[in-house]
Amino acid sequence: MVYKFETIKFDLWQNGIGIITLNRPDKLNAINFQMEEDLHSLLDHLMINMNCRVLILKGAGKIFCAGIDLNEALILNSEKKPENYKKFYYLDVPEPLKRKIYHQWNISQIFVKMRRVSQPIIAVIHGPAVGGGFGFALAADMCIVSKEAKFINAAISIGLTGADVGSSYFLPRLIGMSRAAEILYTGRAIDGREAVNIGLALKLMDQEDLLDAAIELAENMLAKSPLGLRMTKEAINLSLDAPSLETIIQLENNSIVLTFSSKDGVEGLKSFLEKRKPKYPLL
Repeated sequence: MVYKFETIKFDLWQNGIGIITLNRPDKLNAINFQMEEDLHSLLDHLMINMNCRVLILKGAGKIFCAGIDLNEALILNSEKKPENYKKFYYLDVPEPLKRKIYHQWNISQIFVKMRRVSQPIIAVIHGPAVGGGFGFALAADMCIVSKEAKFINAAISIGLTGADVGSSYFLPRLIGMSRAAEILYTGRAIDGREAVNIGLALKLMDQEDLLDAAIELAENMLAKSPLGLRMTKEAINLSLDAPSLETIIQLENNSIVLTFSSKDGVEGLKSFLEKRKPKYPLL
């Protein structure tokens, strides 16, 4: 099934793989106001679409994503009001500041929703992922990259903070505090090979093989229980902020009991035991 959006494409295959394509290639897939709204609409839909089980996120054209569309962002400093920017207008602050507050909230919620949807997300990075594009890669569950990929924390280099769209949250958890701090403070580019070496990306592929590798990984996940996948992502999310081992063990125990009681859990266990009988006769 194909869904219609202005700045992105979404194709849902019959097997449960959903492919999101950032689709402003003439603008380097920069995130404009319309792309924000399109992504919110799609992610809200995916919250309740159980037919989509795994997501692949990619970019059209030469690069993955150039980050925020700075030409549109400048409107936030002008007297012109961007369409649909009505939330937060109750704040008792000057008009341009109201727009900036809403814009920052609106775009940051995209990355929150990427974690909130139940589908694992595989990001396919074939070229530069800058600013918000870097944020997409960080919020995904895993990245497959080409040697042409570049991850750039751009905001620190244009007079803004280096902590943006979840980067200060995700990056230290992915690659450790020291490496993350250096990247966030300096804004230097990380190529595909280094990204794999430091744990920012899963694997390095030739550019023409990226999508096939992502599909193969997605199909591997599709062979697992739908409930099991959803609850695994929930556990990963909660474990990032778990106050103790005991807290996450309790969550995992509840998840195991629930999935063990499901139809997929019962059938999966029976199938496993049937296959292992010759090797493990006591089972």
